[in-house]
Amino acid sequence: MIPDKSPRVIELETRLKAFMDEYIYPNEARFFREAEELGPFSVFPVIDELKPKAREAGLWNLFLPESERGAGLTNLEYGHLCEIMGRSFLAPEVFNCNAPDTGNMEVIERYGSDEDKKRWLEPLLAGEIRSCFAMTEPAVASSDATNIEAEIRREGDEYVINAHKWYTTGASNPACKICIFMGKTDPSNPDRHKQQSMILVPMDAPGITVLRSLPVFGWYGVPDRASEVKFENVRVPVSNMLLGEGRGFEIAQGRLGPGRIHHCMRSIGQAERMLEAMIDRALQRVAFGKPVADQGVTRERIAEARIMIDQCRLLTLHAAHKMDTVGNKEARSEIAMIKIAVPNMLCKVSDWAIQVFGGGGTGNDFGTAMAYAMGRVLRLADGPDEVHRDQLARMEIRKRKGPNHPGWEPMITARALPQQASE
Repeated sequence: MIPDKSPRVIELETRLKAFMDEYIYPNEARFFREAEELGPFSVFPVIDELKPKAREAGLWNLFLPESERGAGLTNLEYGHLCEIMGRSFLAPEVFNCNAPDTGNMEVIERYGSDEDKKRWLEPLLAGEIRSCFAMTEPAVASSDATNIEAEIRREGDEYVINAHKWYTTGASNPACKICIFMGKTDPSNPDRHKQQSMILVPMDAPGITVLRSLPVFGWYGVPDRASEVKFENVRVPVSNMLLGEGRGFEIAQGRLGPGRIHHCMRSIGQAERMLEAMIDRALQRVAFGKPVADQGVTRERIAEARIMIDQCRLLTLHAAHKMDTVGNKEARSEIAMIKIAVPNMLCKVSDWAIQVFGGGGTGNDFGTAMAYAMGRVLRLADGPDEVHRDQLARMEIRKRKGPNHPGWEPMITARALPQQASE
């Protein structure tokens, strides 16, 4: 049972929607134009102009749960607000609620030292700097994170880091000052899940080179500035290690659970916008003597989209509520389900919107292609569909296995047929 929205959430929703109407939607075209003209290694002026307005409006750092540094909302409460912000690719950073900064801030809040919080968390919370997250590598199948080959080697009071990373979100931003880096401190450990560690790496450390920005279906730097990065004999103090050597997977699970809720709720907001765009366009265009909205196939897709979006919303809010009430570990099945269902839903709804817009839907004018691109990316980010399906299936199988498992029996037992009466 998902609780009703609290009065505080309803009040924040009202203020957030008003801000979106006044500042976000009117500036979207400018945002995409600046991203295209200035490139992914630049700060976009529109974001710097709107951030102070969001902060003054009290719509800032809404994501950080159970903390005096943030709004103190639960995952469920924030989920409702995250959907609204997700309607626009411009919005999350304006409210300081964008990936990967949200996840990175949560990690430093939970596992960082007081010095880490002073040096990195406070300016991140203030929106003064940005961060990146370095996990994926081009040389290995990173869907299995135990494959990661990045080296974190201790030498005295320092760690020496060597790695080739890509899809390092946030790295091309000039404001990116800190990286959360995942690599191996103990490659010979027989427990492959204890070989990995996470460590804080300042981006101005000697030996770091951001090689290039990586496009997402042709878009550079929007919205997460994916980048290819080389780390060559980068030295950082031993004190930069988060939680302890060999605990990288533990941190990752704590980080990715809330992050998946955020991604999914933003995607639901984007899907809502695609459905609205599809309906508006279908009402405006005439084909074969009648509005596209009167074509049977269009109406069928509108109905299916409505069902799919609402199903995904309820599933995601249920996962958020379960995380709040019994913890991330007990909500693993629900988190896996939304990570599979929501990006696929966004891809489908965006694809249908593209069909209604026709050729224009494949370009940059209406946002449909960008919505599809991000839905498709999220089928890979934070773990591909195949991994989540496999994990979900294994969890379901474990529920049925055990010492007292009776085995399958037919629902209807065979009975002797009545004998035919003799003549």
